[in-house]
Amino acid sequence: MDIRGKKILVIGGAGLIGSHVVEELLKEDVEEVIVYDNFCRGTCENLEEALKDPRCRIFEIGGDILQTDVLDAAMKGVDGVVHLAALWLLQCYEFPRAAFDVNIRGTFNVLEACVANKVARLVYSSSASVYGDAVEEPMTEGHPYNNWTFYGATKIAGEHMFKSYHTRYDLNGVGLRYMNVYGPRQDYKGTYIAVMMKILDNLDKGFPPVVFGDGSQAYDFIYVGDAARANVCALKSDVPFGFYNVGRGIKTSIKELTDLILKITGSDLNIQYEPAGQTFVTNRVGDATAAENDLGFRWTVDLEDGLGRLIQWRKSHIKEVEKRRKKAGIEEA
Repeated sequence: MDIRGKKILVIGGAGLIGSHVVEELLKEDVEEVIVYDNFCRGTCENLEEALKDPRCRIFEIGGDILQTDVLDAAMKGVDGVVHLAALWLLQCYEFPRAAFDVNIRGTFNVLEACVANKVARLVYSSSASVYGDAVEEPMTEGHPYNNWTFYGATKIAGEHMFKSYHTRYDLNGVGLRYMNVYGPRQDYKGTYIAVMMKILDNLDKGFPPVVFGDGSQAYDFIYVGDAARANVCALKSDVPFGFYNVGRGIKTSIKELTDLILKITGSDLNIQYEPAGQTFVTNRVGDATAAENDLGFRWTVDLEDGLGRLIQWRKSHIKEVEKRRKKAGIEEA
């Protein structure tokens, strides 16, 4: 879709990925970017820079995907929608009824509103959680659904609802299966990336970084700016429908991640290993080939550079990080 002169609605646009999607869209010649967010997890601070652009605004009436009349009003005259709103993994584990309402019923509401308002293209945020632990590596989009979490189940449901709406109503767009997205503005609620913030908290206090288990748990870490660009690529793509991995295709263990943080910060502390706690997935790395071939998306920020940017953001946003720490119920550093 040619997004020049178009109006784009970003649902969940105040969150980690969403706020970066908004900024990436504003680099394009769009007419307007509208943020639709209930600020359950997203923050106004995440949108501070974007809102300086007169083409960007927060939808004034509301931002909850369960309020169908408000959602419908937000989509009037919109050409493209990026849907990122969802309860995260641990919330889905602890509150499955709420997860059903937001992630499944809410996504259905988005699909219904898109059709009712003749939206040309939808980009849906799915997750690599649909795969669960890797059965084969790297995981292509044809990897079986090996998910055992309710969060993953809601994303699978969202994918199939989108698929059916594409078939029945010709609603075009793609779903993006993010690997482990990290970077500036992240909070402490990401199940697999919160470890970065907690390690940095310990280093700030002069305490050793803590790794639970032997550190062999391994994931595919993708910088948030790259994940945001993937959304813009998907929106601009002419692919009528499909699901795509968003990652680097590079596996990094938690031990390797911790060693890299120690290197970047210049710390001489040693890793402190503790008994393994609850872990939903221990091994996941995606094949990024299809997204490059079909959507024109390729990652650009390697892990060391991305961690450096995260560390710099923490240093320049001390008060904001403290607010996120308190919101997550973590004691002060």
